[in-house]
Amino acid sequence: MTLAPTRRLLDEAVAARRGLGAFNVLHLETAEALVAAAEQTGLPVVLQLSENCVKFHGGLDPIARATLAVADTSSAQVAVHLDHAEDPDLALRAIDLGFGSVMYDGAKLPFEQNVATTRRVVAHAATSGVLVEAELGEIGGKDGAHAPGVRTDPDEAARFVDETGVGALAVAVGSSHAMTERVAAIDLGLIARLRSAVPVPLVLHGSSGVADDLLVEGIRSGLVKVNVSTHLNAQFTRAIRASLDANPAVVDSRTYLAAGRDAVALEAARLLELFGSAGKDPNG
Repeated sequence: MTLAPTRRLLDEAVAARRGLGAFNVLHLETAEALVAAAEQTGLPVVLQLSENCVKFHGGLDPIARATLAVADTSSAQVAVHLDHAEDPDLALRAIDLGFGSVMYDGAKLPFEQNVATTRRVVAHAATSGVLVEAELGEIGGKDGAHAPGVRTDPDEAARFVDETGVGALAVAVGSSHAMTERVAAIDLGLIARLRSAVPVPLVLHGSSGVADDLLVEGIRSGLVKVNVSTHLNAQFTRAIRASLDANPAVVDSRTYLAAGRDAVALEAARLLELFGSAGKDPNG
C-alpha cells in the first residue's frame, strides 16, 4: 500500500470521533514495530521523525528514506510526519521528500513572527498537498524550553489558524513532554473550548504522561492526533534490559533489538486500539 496522506487519516478520525495514534521513530526498529502494530490492529498510524531524531542520525535523508520505505511497503494505512521542526528549512526538505505532513514549531517565537514563518511553510506545503501542523501555547517540559503551566488561549488559537492556514494545531492543555510517569492532568474543559474555537484537528503532545482513561476522555472532548514517544521508548529499553539480563553472553545486537521491537509493537497496538475506542459508545 502507498503512503497514506495525514490529512485523510485526520479527517477519517474526526468523522469517526476516534483518536489517531502518532508515534515517534528513533531508528529503523521502531518504524518496523509501529507498522507491525498498525497491521495487527487494522488501524492507521502516523510515524513521526523529530528534529532531535534527525540530529541523532546526522541528517534527515537517511532515516527519512528508511521510514518512508517501511511505511510504503506496509499493508496498513501509514503516514509519515516531521515532528517539532524548529528549523523551517528542515520542514521544507521533508515536504520535498514526500512526507504527508510536517510540524513547524515556532512556539518560542513572538506571535507575529510565528505566524509569518508558519505561513512560509504552509505555502510551500500547499504545492504538494502536504498538511502543516503548528503549535501555540507552549507544551511543557521539552528541554526546559517551555513552562508546564502555559495553556493555549482559544481566541488566540482561532486567530493563529486563520492567519496561517495550518491544517492541525498542537495545543497546551496540561500535558508535558518526556514524562516517565502517567500523572498529567489535561484540562477537558479547555479542550472542548478549543475544539469549538478552532476549525482544524487538535493535537496532544506529551501524551506519555497522561493515563489511558484521561486520553480517551480527551479524545472525546476534541483531541484528534495523539503523540506518544517517551512511553514507547521506555517499553523498548525495558525489553532490551530484560533480554540482556536473561542472555548475558549474547553478542548479536539483532537478538536484543528484536526484543525491543516486539515490545514496542505490542504496546503501540494497545494504544491504537485504546485511541480507537474513544469513538465507541461508552454505554453500549
